[in-house]
Amino acid sequence: MNTTANHQLNPYAIQLCTLSRWISAKQWAPAGSGNFSIRSSEQSCLITRAHKDKGELSPHDLVQISWSRGEVEFSTEAADSVLLHVALYQTFPAAKVVLQTQSVAANVWSRLIKADHYLFNGYELQSVISQQPAHRHSCSLAIIDPLQPMQLQAAEINRRAGELASGLLIRGHGLYVWGESLEHTKRQLEAWEFLISCELERMKISGLL
Repeated sequence: MNTTANHQLNPYAIQLCTLSRWISAKQWAPAGSGNFSIRSSEQSCLITRAHKDKGELSPHDLVQISWSRGEVEFSTEAADSVLLHVALYQTFPAAKVVLQTQSVAANVWSRLIKADHYLFNGYELQSVISQQPAHRHSCSLAIIDPLQPMQLQAAEINRRAGELASGLLIRGHGLYVWGESLEHTKRQLEAWEFLISCELERMKISGLL
């Protein structure tokens, strides 16, 4: 059986495509932006083809990526950001899904915040964020400046791994979230987007912008 047929029969690939259409309907991946992946083995994943409309994604549009001994093997059909997906899978072995989205709120907000992280306070949805103790009154989102080549960006993710709790922002380059399943990662994405949108709206109303 060929690789395409395997993808089409893979239930996780089908579920990833369903999630992709949901994200597209939220307008969090405009103009073919964003990249979504799902782990297929300890050292491989399926990832969306570069620039593919995320509202029309099918299993045929997923590319197999593998990594071992520090080398990443992928075709030109995948975006360079695949290196960041791999870095997250390697840094967080429990991660099964990585989503990179490009919402208006996350991109605008990432360019307004000058610090390398942001503390959210007072929101009930903070409790949804993974790796945050339930009794804590704040949760932190790391913000990283864009770096080229992409290997430097991946190295920065590894360097700041201890600060990451299921999500990170790259200024002007979108939000990355990861989780232990498709449903768990979707919940992380919704929670981070909600928190970002709330803070952006609070800043507008308070005259801080």
